[in-house]
Amino acid sequence: MSVTADTKILIVGAGPVGLFLANECARRGISFRIVEERSSQSEHSKALAIFPRTLEIFDMAGVVGPFLDRANRVTSVAVTTREHVLARMHFTPAESPYSFVAMVPQDVTEKLLLEELRRKSGDVEYETKFVSATQHEDAVDVILERKGERIHVKSAIVVGCDGAHSAVRHQLNLPFEGAAYQGSFLLADVETNEAFPANELQLCPSELGPVAIFPMSSSRRRVVATIDKTEGDAPSLDLVRRVLAERAPKGIEALGMHWSSYFRIHHRHAARLREGRIFIAGDAAHIHSPFGGQGMNTGLHDAWNLVWKLDLFLHDHGNEHLLDSYSAERIPVIKHVIETTDLLTKVMGTPNKFAQALRNTVIPMVSRLAPFQHAFVQRLSELGITYHGSPIVEGDGKRYFDDSLRDGNGICSRFLLLVDRNADSSIQEAAERLCASLREIVELRPQARDEITLVRPDGYIASSASSRHGIGALSAVRTLLEHQTTAAPRNLAA
Repeated sequence: MSVTADTKILIVGAGPVGLFLANECARRGISFRIVEERSSQSEHSKALAIFPRTLEIFDMAGVVGPFLDRANRVTSVAVTTREHVLARMHFTPAESPYSFVAMVPQDVTEKLLLEELRRKSGDVEYETKFVSATQHEDAVDVILERKGERIHVKSAIVVGCDGAHSAVRHQLNLPFEGAAYQGSFLLADVETNEAFPANELQLCPSELGPVAIFPMSSSRRRVVATIDKTEGDAPSLDLVRRVLAERAPKGIEALGMHWSSYFRIHHRHAARLREGRIFIAGDAAHIHSPFGGQGMNTGLHDAWNLVWKLDLFLHDHGNEHLLDSYSAERIPVIKHVIETTDLLTKVMGTPNKFAQALRNTVIPMVSRLAPFQHAFVQRLSELGITYHGSPIVEGDGKRYFDDSLRDGNGICSRFLLLVDRNADSSIQEAAERLCASLREIVELRPQARDEITLVRPDGYIASSASSRHGIGALSAVRTLLEHQTTAAPRNLAA
C-alpha cells in the first residue's frame, strides 16, 4: 500500500459539484485532491439549466465568463397544454445582472470547470475509487483504489460529491429519507424544428404525464417526461415523437436524436450532511424530480455554502458552530427544493379530471398577478434563497450581491463589514477597531447606505442594522462573529 502526502481536503467525485469545490479550494489556496472513479468526464448533457443565483456565485468565484459564452439564454417560461397556452411568464429578474436561465449541458459545464481547475494548476485523479474512511480527532484516514492498488490518504476533511449512490454517504450510514416516483423518466436531446423561440422553456401538463422542453439552441431541445413503460435500452426517436405528439404543444417536431436515456428518480435527502470531518454535497446529499431543473444548482450551492466554512476552520478561524451550520442551513433549502419539484411534478401530471380542470382554470388567472410572477421567478431563480433561522445569522439571511463582489477577487475568505461612509466618526473608529482585532476574518468596506451590514464570504447577509444603532450594532456583529469563529475545543469525532 503506497502512502501519499497529506492534504487538507479530499473531494470524492468529479461531477459539477466536486469540480466547483476543487476550483474554490484552488482559488483560496487550500491544498486538495479530487478523485473520480470514472476514467474521464461525462460525455452526456444531463443537467442543463444554470439559474441566476448560481451565475452570481460563479461570478463571485471568478468562473462565470466561459459559461456566458456557451449559454443559450432563456427569458420566458410557458405553461402550455396540447391545445392552449395557460400562462407565459417573463423570466427576467431585475435584481440580478443575470436576468435569464443559462442553458449549458452538463458535459460542457464539467469541461469548463475542469479547464478552469487546470488553469489553477489542479487536476482530477481518474480511475480512483473511494473504498473506506476512518475518522480521528485531527484527520481522516482514507483508503482509495486505483487499478487494483490500494492508496492511503490522510486528509483533514473529506467531502463526498459522488452522486446518488454515494460511497461516502454509505460509509457514514446516513439515512436517505424519502421515496421513489412511480414509473421512469425519459430524457432526450433532440434536433427540432424552430416552432418555438430559443429563449422560451415549455412546461406541459398532461394526464399522461408531464413534459418539460428546455431549449438548448434554436433547433436543439431537451425533452424530459415521465413514462409508464420503457421501450428498449434508451428512448428511441419514435418514442420521443409519440410523447411530444400526445402531450406537447402542437407544432414541435423531433427531427433527430443526439442522446437519450431512461432513469428512475426519487425524492430523498440525507438526514444530515456532516459526520465529524466528513461532509456530503450535491446528489450524494439530495435527489429529486428533474422538473424545475434545480438539482445541479442546489448541489453547487451546497459547495459554495461549505467551502468558506472549511476554509476558516482549516486556518483555525472557524469552530464547531460554523461547521454545524452547513447542515443547519442547507437542509431547509434542500427540503424546500424537494417539496417544490415534487409538487410541480404531481400538479403537472395529475390524472384526476377535476384537478386538471382546476389547474387549467387557476394557472391562467394567478399567472397574471405580479406577486405570483415575482414569487415564481424568485423560487425558480434561487435568488429568493435565504438563511433565515440559521444559528450563525441574525435576521433574514438574504443574498447580497453588487459589483464589488464580482470577478473572483471581490470576496473570498473574509466577512465584509459594510459601514455607511457618512456615518459618525465614532462609528467609523469603532468599526476600524473591530476589524483590526479580527483582521484575519473581517474586512471593512464603506457603503452608501445608512446601515451596518455584515456580509458572509458566500454573499449572504449575516446581520444588518441601521447606523443609528451605532456601537450597539457593532457589538452585536462582534458577538455573532465570535460565536462561529472563536477557537473552541474541537470534538470532531462525533
